[in-house]
Amino acid sequence: MSSIGHTDPVPEATPDEVSHNPSGLWSGDTGTLGERTRRVLLELLKGPYVSGTQSPQLWAALVADEGLVRSRLHDLFLDLVFDRVDEFAFTRKIVTDEIDAPAAVRSERLTFLDTAMLLVLRQLLLAAPGEKRVIVDREEVYERLAIYRTGDESTFQRNLNGAWSRMSNRLRVLHKAGEDRFEVSPMVKFLIDEDRVRELIDVYERIASGESDTGETNNGESDDGEDSIAEAVVDNTDTDAPDVDTDIDADTEEDEA
Repeated sequence: MSSIGHTDPVPEATPDEVSHNPSGLWSGDTGTLGERTRRVLLELLKGPYVSGTQSPQLWAALVADEGLVRSRLHDLFLDLVFDRVDEFAFTRKIVTDEIDAPAAVRSERLTFLDTAMLLVLRQLLLAAPGEKRVIVDREEVYERLAIYRTGDESTFQRNLNGAWSRMSNRLRVLHKAGEDRFEVSPMVKFLIDEDRVRELIDVYERIASGESDTGETNNGESDDGEDSIAEAVVDNTDTDAPDVDTDIDADTEEDEA
């Protein structure tokens, strides 16, 4: 007679059983996705996005197995944003009132200057409808941000360079296209939703016109919204201007430029 609480051990899969898994990539592999589909799923989870231009093989796997990838992401409370025209895809937390879904990936909270730069890049992209590629000059972007300068020029320049580096390396919305020339990724359009853009533009216009030089309420908190999704925060301690708590739905593991 078996003792109370005793359970029989689960037998390990035999070599014959493993070999019957057509999707197995190694001994004992119980996965059901093909190798490239697994790799694109992993890249989506690592973030911030998968691009058909930059990773054509992964993009082809995603197009072929979109339904399977979407299903796997739903298992993790994530949704797939999939743009076939501009050929990029990324994940974001599911939006539903039916359950209290947990946060599954890190999002990026941007500083004041980061957000201003992101809005400038977005405006430049939208100002060129139908263009296959939108190329910008670093100095052109910097000049558009000069109205937000506070403190001395060297500090402001250092902050601009830091924001530019985050756009290139962390968010990967800028890709080198020549000497100080960069292509703006269409992903920029999706990092901040339309309602949020309108709120932010209003805040930045007031700051630029001198109506507000703090961007904060009397209790020291940002007055531009409380809809934080971020878990990982990028701090720019050299920034003299206040932070604007802007959160984006893209996982942001550190990547090389």
